[in-house]
Amino acid sequence: MSKGPKKTWHAKHAETLGFGQRLADKVANNMGSWRFIIIQTIIVAIWMILNVVAFCYHWDVYPFILLNLVFSTQAAYAAPIIMMAQNRQNERDRAHAEEDFQTNVDAKLEIEALAKQLNTIEVEKLDVIIKMLNEMKAEKGK
Repeated sequence: MSKGPKKTWHAKHAETLGFGQRLADKVANNMGSWRFIIIQTIIVAIWMILNVVAFCYHWDVYPFILLNLVFSTQAAYAAPIIMMAQNRQNERDRAHAEEDFQTNVDAKLEIEALAKQLNTIEVEKLDVIIKMLNEMKAEKGK
């Protein structure tokens, strides 16, 4: 019976996240990307161009008060979402550090056990060699 692959610390941590936490992580990841910056820049440029050179309807005339309101609203929601994602990154780092520490402790115990086994083997070999030497001396003395 195979148990399958052991879960990593990251997989264990990801299983504990709720919907809101996963959503916040995705939003923070997207907002912190070049793709987001480029798309937002294009939208802002189109918004401004349409409102400056529009022939019939200017829904947000210069100085673009509605655009500023949209940015303020976006910033009001983005900041706490990004902070939640950073807090979770700290939790992930802490979980990773604890997992690394436990791995190091387990490795240390295993190395100590191996060192004891090697020492036991060496002592047994030395006992056999000493016994053989004593037998050889005893045979020469006869």
